Amino acid sequence: MLPLVKAGGRMNRVYFLHALGASAREWDQVIADLGDVGACVPLCLPGFGGSPDADLDVAGLVDWFSEQVAAHQPQSWAVVGHSMGGKIATLAAARARDGDPAFAGLAAVVLLAASPPASEPMAEERRAEMIDWFANGRIGPDEAATFVDANTAQRLPEPLRTQAIADVERSRRLAWTGWLKRDSREDWREAAGTLAVPALIVAGGEDGDLGEDAQRRLNLPHYRNARVEVVAGAAHLLPYEQPAAVATLIRDHITQAFGRALPAPFVALLASDRVSRGTRAVMTERHAAPPRGKVLSPQQRAVLAALIETVLPGAADPVDLAARIDAMLTSGIGDGWRSAELPADAEGWTSGLDTLDHLSSSFADASPADREQCLQSIADETADTEGGAFDPRQMRLWFAEARSEIARQWMALPATMARIGYDGFAVGGDGPHKQGYRLTAADMIEDWQQLEVQA
Repeated sequence: MLPLVKAGGRMNRVYFLHALGASAREWDQVIADLGDVGACVPLCLPGFGGSPDADLDVAGLVDWFSEQVAAHQPQSWAVVGHSMGGKIATLAAARARDGDPAFAGLAAVVLLAASPPASEPMAEERRAEMIDWFANGRIGPDEAATFVDANTAQRLPEPLRTQAIADVERSRRLAWTGWLKRDSREDWREAAGTLAVPALIVAGGEDGDLGEDAQRRLNLPHYRNARVEVVAGAAHLLPYEQPAAVATLIRDHITQAFGRALPAPFVALLASDRVSRGTRAVMTERHAAPPRGKVLSPQQRAVLAALIETVLPGAADPVDLAARIDAMLTSGIGDGWRSAELPADAEGWTSGLDTLDHLSSSFADASPADREQCLQSIADETADTEGGAFDPRQMRLWFAEARSEIARQWMALPATMARIGYDGFAVGGDGPHKQGYRLTAADMIEDWQQLEVQA
């Protein structure tokens, strides 16, 4: 059993990936307005912000980002991607979903005017013009100013405008033209798939190619747990144009995500070579919010949440567990068995919840004592179910199955495993040698089971 040993604990980290032609400096005011959300790490992408030139494709950029994350080894982190940085952020999230240990612990994604996994929408004439700006090896000050002014709703105040123009001038030729000629065109939709990590997608109210419509069409479909926000008075250079509004949106989103992050020692174990990519991917998916269920009505979900709260008091979020059971029913993949006296799972759960609500004249609104009394009568097979969908025996059988499923869903959660110190998933990684356990006697703890996370 994994003891959750606290040894200072690595703090939460937020990585910032900038737009084409920008640098880590574009985040200065946003970070200043963020407050205490964790350690902020603004990065200069290869070939920008004065860093050495590099001709990296999209996969190479994601590899580069994985090295930056690994250098800090955070146990809970978020990524904020602006424009070209957004494409990198989404594909990093896809690797985290697929069990890449370098990206274990990802808690949230924020996309600002983000380039999508698909080919980025851009007029070919404008693309060609921007490539031609580097025909002599570097961009001139007039073209850099044109680029900045074309991407803002209003002319930036000084000295921000001068800074933004200077960053464009510091851009290297291979990095700039490589993005426009190749990377922005690359289609990664299949690899991105659907992501469960909580996402905030932000668009400038006056952005053109990557405004609200593009974000809803091209980025939102890749995130099942996302919302879109539009910032008025801004076009494409959101961190420069509306830093306070952007900071508020980022802070609210990642603070909530960090609040439900797994304990650092548990994430460290999950990222270790004792856990396979497949297992890590499954655990990451389980920790995320479930897909939207379509079997239970809002009233039935409320009754189910009240049932969970009664049979599993204080152990879990009843609304979350109810949503997970609804998602299970929608998928049609249950525990593989049911009583012969009950209908198939979807009908069984809706009928059982409706009968429970009928018995108590609104189970969700009943007092704890009345709920207990109602459930005891069901367990004793003495409940008066006249007018309900199930008879007393069927209700007793359904209640037994319901308790089993509630417990199964709860125990499958990584948060529950962390809470009780369960480490049985960490018995072997992807290599040919599976580590297993050396000590199997009662109360014997191996060194790897006493993870300490250093600050």
